[in-house]
Amino acid sequence: MKGAETLSAAEQARTKVQKPKFAKTEKTPVEPVDPDALIEVQHLTKRYGDLVVLDDISEKVYPGEKVAIIGPSGGGKSTFLRCLNVLEDPTDGYVFFEGNNLCDLKVDINLQRRRMGMVFQQFNLFNNMNVLDNITLAPIHVAMQDIRRARFRQVFHKKGDSEKQNTAPEVEIRSKKQVKEEAEARAMQLLSRIGLADKAKVYPSTLSGGQRQRIAIVRALAMNPKVMLFDEPTSALDPEMVGEVLALIKELADEGMTMVIVTHEMGFAREVATRVLFMAGGKIAEQGPPAQIFGAPQNERLREFLSKVL
Repeated sequence: MKGAETLSAAEQARTKVQKPKFAKTEKTPVEPVDPDALIEVQHLTKRYGDLVVLDDISEKVYPGEKVAIIGPSGGGKSTFLRCLNVLEDPTDGYVFFEGNNLCDLKVDINLQRRRMGMVFQQFNLFNNMNVLDNITLAPIHVAMQDIRRARFRQVFHKKGDSEKQNTAPEVEIRSKKQVKEEAEARAMQLLSRIGLADKAKVYPSTLSGGQRQRIAIVRALAMNPKVMLFDEPTSALDPEMVGEVLALIKELADEGMTMVIVTHEMGFAREVATRVLFMAGGKIAEQGPPAQIFGAPQNERLREFLSKVL
């Protein structure tokens, strides 16, 4: 019995050592990360006081997947999505992106977010900037930041700096003018793709909701993300504008973009998603391929939900 107790203590010690030194959460031990998963969450929990919004969720998203999240309002869908790039800090649990623990304070969260595109319900375009400047703002800022760091490393040759920056790509030293020209060329290419090249110099307030949301998607694409996160991208649009935004998202899906989308558009989820998650009460109550979720749901709460929305 004593040996068993000693073994248990040793196991606990090993588990404790595995925890990131500066992790934001300390209750849940880190489990081995799936090397094939693009995003992995382990025991994700989010509370606001006594209100439990996310209740011990563990899930994975693999490259190329199109994951649709459906469910009733207040079920935790948007909070779950915002935790994937840590716009919301988990109360407990861990979020991994490409093997990097986003809840570890040693990890440069802004460096990781460069490869995670986010599209919000309310567009979140800057109304004091024209469309072209909205799209190029982040690429120019990030490129110049990388160039300054590269110049600093060239001058000072800090020992061990290459290991610290091993997640960053090789940076070509360029002038700000060159960076701006490249960013604008990329932005115009994306605008031409969605048929809005003629709107490059206008301001967002002069555009329709559908046009603004498509530009918000293009702005995220300008950073060449590995995954796109959509938080109910059509909820703020008039019904006649929903189709043009969904068509763009479907086009991205057909090209192989990994995406996680919170949506109330059941037809879209059925057509585009490779996997559907049904969330209710802060948990993933059921998940599976669209044919199963919409054709043969097992969960009683899911059947009740679908009976009201289909």
